[in-house]
Amino acid sequence: MTTEAAGWVGNGYDPQCPTRVLLDRVGDKWTVLVIGLLSDGPMRFTTLRDSVGGVSGKVLTATLRALERDGLVNRTAYPQIPPRVEYALTDLGRSLQEPLAVLRGWSEQHIAQVVAHRAEFDRAAGIRLQF
Repeated sequence: MTTEAAGWVGNGYDPQCPTRVLLDRVGDKWTVLVIGLLSDGPMRFTTLRDSVGGVSGKVLTATLRALERDGLVNRTAYPQIPPRVEYALTDLGRSLQEPLAVLRGWSEQHIAQVVAHRAEFDRAAGIRLQF
């Protein structure tokens, strides 16, 4: 981290502040799920992909690269045949575990209410969609 950035505080309400990009990153569903899985310890790519469910290899690769770039995840490649790569949370990434677990827990706890509200809204608006 640069000395210049060490004392810097962002402002998510300022459209010019890079905090907005970080909010997009940590609010992304794949980020929430990957951080949650890596909370249990390092994982290989295939295990992550299979555990997340519904994510393509391309999207998971992009998510992991972005998390690595942001300093939230470490990628360790082991020099063996076949190659083995593991992903693990950094200290910064571990600092996101609790807030993202709360968000995921809230979503799981309240999804039935949200689905009911959506259905009620859609009925009133004459919309015939699922979710």
